[in-house]
Amino acid sequence: MASTQTVSPWAHGIAVFAGVAMIIGGAFQALEGLAGIVHDKYLVVAPSTIYAFDLTVWGVIHLLVGLALLVIGVSLLRGQTWARVAGIVVAVISAIVNFAFLPHSPWWAILIIAVDVLIIWALTTYLSQPEPAARKDSRRAAVS
Repeated sequence: MASTQTVSPWAHGIAVFAGVAMIIGGAFQALEGLAGIVHDKYLVVAPSTIYAFDLTVWGVIHLLVGLALLVIGVSLLRGQTWARVAGIVVAVISAIVNFAFLPHSPWWAILIIAVDVLIIWALTTYLSQPEPAARKDSRRAAVS
């Protein structure tokens, strides 16, 4: 027998926000990756950085992370439960990658990190939503 779960409007709104933010963040990340792959002269190279990767490698990394964010964002909007945890994990990876990318494109990396923080906030808030009171009462009545 299938049971329906009631979700509070706040939780649903936060989940939609997280999905849309992931799609936007993934698109930004993918554009950054394409800039690194296609025309890496656009990006600034600091004279001495700890993270000495070729900009094309950085482009591939950003493109892959961006595509992962896009796929997970669409999956989250479709209601896939695995997308919540995967979204948090990929957003954390994206923030770390962009922190390492700060010397090459500081303003763009800060923008992506800010979107990643919003994604993490939205998904963790959605995961920790309290159970609706009506559902608690129905569980108590079923146990009694």
